[in-house]
Amino acid sequence: MKFTIPLILAMLVSGGLSADMLDPQDPRDALTIQRKILCSTVDGEPSTFWWAGDAFSRRQGERDKLLFRVEGMNIRACVTDNHPERGLGYRMVSRELLIYRDVETGEAITTWKNPWSGEVVDVLHVANDPVNHSGYERNRDGSPSTWSGVITEGQWHMNITVPLFYPNPLASAYQKQIGGTYHATEMFNFLGKVDDLLDPDTTTAARQVGWARVSDWLPWMNMQGREGIIYMHTAGLRLSSWDALPERMKEEIETYYPDYKRPPPLDDDRVNVTSWMYYQRVTEGTEVAPDRGE
Repeated sequence: MKFTIPLILAMLVSGGLSADMLDPQDPRDALTIQRKILCSTVDGEPSTFWWAGDAFSRRQGERDKLLFRVEGMNIRACVTDNHPERGLGYRMVSRELLIYRDVETGEAITTWKNPWSGEVVDVLHVANDPVNHSGYERNRDGSPSTWSGVITEGQWHMNITVPLFYPNPLASAYQKQIGGTYHATEMFNFLGKVDDLLDPDTTTAARQVGWARVSDWLPWMNMQGREGIIYMHTAGLRLSSWDALPERMKEEIETYYPDYKRPPPLDDDRVNVTSWMYYQRVTEGTEVAPDRGE
């Protein structure tokens, strides 16, 4: 449901909002709201998101299988930017991890037994650096930025659904002719208090987050063209700092991914990395995965 002007007016009349609060229909206010949700209105201030959940298989004619647990984090920061065509805005720089964990012990797995082939394969955890984003007063098509979300009883929530369909970096040049195009959907939920969202003096808004993903099999699973998909369902939080991460996640980062204690530089202009691009780079030797000594 879109946050409409009549709804805002109704809340003003009923005393739900004061006149000096941010207006989601104003492009600059909408930009501030979006930036509060995704990072912070303070240039360079790090924001840490954390989430955890499960990964399942889905194949025709059989029950879904719990494949492994998942735990992820993203550390990010924003900086104010001006675009010659799209106006005032921000650029966000970030890095993200997704660790695959044993169903029973919760430990990070280094190998995994494929339940369909019986093959024991090496696991490659996700280490995407960077995962950057930007937002401006005007969208790419020239329309003004607005905020879409739902407000009720002093709370707000926002959903973002990102359908993905693009050439798979691991496939051939003939994906349109023979298949192989990467197909997935990312689904995000952000939730928090209206006071944090619309108060012009607050710097952040989202307190709870959710992430779900439906995609092709992970490349390291060696599924050899078997029909089916993998889906992941998680919930998490925006944390007060990197230090508020669960101890096992902090230990993982300290030991294997020390760069993930801080966001990339604010002027980072590298191409975004996906989990499949990361797999390709590690497989081809242009990037080195952490040595877990096993």
